[in-house]
Amino acid sequence: MVTSVPPAPLRRRLTLLGYAAFVLDGWNIVLIPSLIRSVGPDFKQSDAAFGLFFLLGSLVYAFGAWSNGALTERIGRRIVLPLSVLALGVGFGAEAVAPTWTWLLLASTLVSWGGGGIDGGVNSLFLDLYRDARGGALSLLHVFFSIGALVAPFVIGQLLSTGLSWRVLIAGTGVVALPVAAVLAITPMPLGRREPGAGPVDAATGQPGERSRVPFVALAAAIALYVGSELAVSNWLVKYLASVPIATATAVLSLFWAGLTLGRLLSSRLAERVEYYTFTMGCAGLAGLALLLAVLSGPALLPAAALLALTGVLFGPIYPMIIALGGNIYPNRLAAVGGGLSAAAVVGGTVYPPLMGLLASTIGLRAGMIGAALLGMPQILALLAARLTAGQRKADEATRPMVAASAAWIKRRK
Repeated sequence: MVTSVPPAPLRRRLTLLGYAAFVLDGWNIVLIPSLIRSVGPDFKQSDAAFGLFFLLGSLVYAFGAWSNGALTERIGRRIVLPLSVLALGVGFGAEAVAPTWTWLLLASTLVSWGGGGIDGGVNSLFLDLYRDARGGALSLLHVFFSIGALVAPFVIGQLLSTGLSWRVLIAGTGVVALPVAAVLAITPMPLGRREPGAGPVDAATGQPGERSRVPFVALAAAIALYVGSELAVSNWLVKYLASVPIATATAVLSLFWAGLTLGRLLSSRLAERVEYYTFTMGCAGLAGLALLLAVLSGPALLPAAALLALTGVLFGPIYPMIIALGGNIYPNRLAAVGGGLSAAAVVGGTVYPPLMGLLASTIGLRAGMIGAALLGMPQILALLAARLTAGQRKADEATRPMVAASAAWIKRRK
């Protein structure tokens, strides 16, 4: 077990394992959507049934992210993180042999719990590993999630075209997860447990204290708003571009995701050179502006495509930077921060994008896209609230020793 920042060789090993787990989780996110035209006919299920499937998966994924943090604080990361990867692999195996739709739904809950656990668990692991450069490290980590989500549809499409069964593809993904879980289980890593009394000490009382939860709530709101905006674009862009050929619309979507991946890659180099709040709020504001201009550009496809790619670049750093901010504010609750913010992100993704679809028949997808762009403003306000409340807490903690000293001096005088 490791209770502090591990030596460089071990940190590199854990970093590579984190990258592998995130590629796997990115692949997982788009696996069933990529196979939907093969899975649906086998079980004779409608689009509505798959809507329920995806909603259930999102909710369990959020629970998996949150529970990973809660369990890690109690029994340690070396047990919980490998268990999450193992659950993903076993769940895929169960999906691959599912004889009925109900079986597939139950197996998918294990997959989603494991995927959420990987999301929250690896985020918190990197918060622990890179205490001096969290923004850059997390941005690079999320590049690998994007790579998994980018590569999967293309590879799966090619394999399906050869006549390979969807069950083999799911089973193969499960097999890949097992060695990742095994290597994680035998690799020492920061504990992640919350020791009794851990946290800031109240100078006035001498007792362990806790930071206010207000900054966490503000960061949770910011990350939920961001993911709601990002998935609104990702989920509805092809439908929004209904006036152009499907190949063109999907190419624009690929440009958006390529931009998002590039943004995270650039952020891994830039994040440590700019103050975290300024960098994150700047990205949120400019991304909203770029998306708004893309929507307002109307039928001009090339400018819209370029602006959507730019939107992706600016979107890229926001998620990992909010996680990094949480780690800086709550250095003694990294497992809970990683899991809690990852869960809040999923909740955001289950609210605005479906609402946008429900309202499309009345207000139109264009209005929904404008709404997604405008979500950048409350993101900035939430980040400002986190900055102000976290800063106020630090100021309060800084004045407590002076208050205690003054009280002691008055007591001596009496």
